[in-house]
Amino acid sequence: MADLPSQWTHEPRKILRFRAGEKVANIDTDATPGYTGDKNGSTEVQTERNQRFAGLQEMLYANGKAGDSRSLLLVLQGMDTAGKGGIVTHVVGAGNPMGIHYTGFGVPTEEERAHHYLWRIRKALPAGGHVGVFDRSHYEDVLVVRVHELVPPEVWEPRYDEINAFEKELVDSGTTVVKCAMFVSLDEQKRRLSERLERPDKYWKYNPGDLDERKLWPAYQEAYQAVLDRTSTDYAPWHVIPCDKKWYSRLAITELLIEALKGMKLTWPPPDFDVEAEKKKLAGL
Repeated sequence: MADLPSQWTHEPRKILRFRAGEKVANIDTDATPGYTGDKNGSTEVQTERNQRFAGLQEMLYANGKAGDSRSLLLVLQGMDTAGKGGIVTHVVGAGNPMGIHYTGFGVPTEEERAHHYLWRIRKALPAGGHVGVFDRSHYEDVLVVRVHELVPPEVWEPRYDEINAFEKELVDSGTTVVKCAMFVSLDEQKRRLSERLERPDKYWKYNPGDLDERKLWPAYQEAYQAVLDRTSTDYAPWHVIPCDKKWYSRLAITELLIEALKGMKLTWPPPDFDVEAEKKKLAGL
């Protein structure tokens, strides 16, 4: 834990990892697991850890330019207002944009519906050297599809195993997958939705359909439970992120990304030219 800020008593990748038997209904969305600091000191810590992430992300990108095929995929899955956009802006946004590949998955287009549900997912996978971000993901096809009964159970039921096989394929090909299930309480969600209705600069984020989704929360709890139970694997585990405190969820996911990049044991790629010869040529200009 030498590279972890002192406010962390446990490594986020360990304390936030979903464990068999844990219940979605019991998640304390206002908690800060493993972290002893508070909001007042979070900005300074976030700034420092963003710099750490950015340095590792640039190293990954440099290796990709040199032919390294490894990549990192961050999967953000959660109900509306959980803070997915904030993670993209305040965490991933600290990196070099040339090495970031962001995809927000909404309702499938007509073209996407004409293909297998993983077709659009495969198209959005990060290239070597890149950090990919999925704002929602292939899990929509066992969450929204299930809750809204868009297809019968015999269609969505096999998808858990298909997704596991798909993610194993990704990991085997050199992609590190970081999956974050982001949970916000209904009270906090209501507060955030209310804020969007009070601020003209937030109107664009408000979707009247979110109120209908709130009514379906018990069904979503059941669907999320199945996702965590059936698709949290050794090679692509789920991490459960309490999101009532945005500052905490941002710090936690930042550390998950840093840990994933550190696990790649990256070094700066060696030059493919004679450094000393280039120095002499430059000096003579």
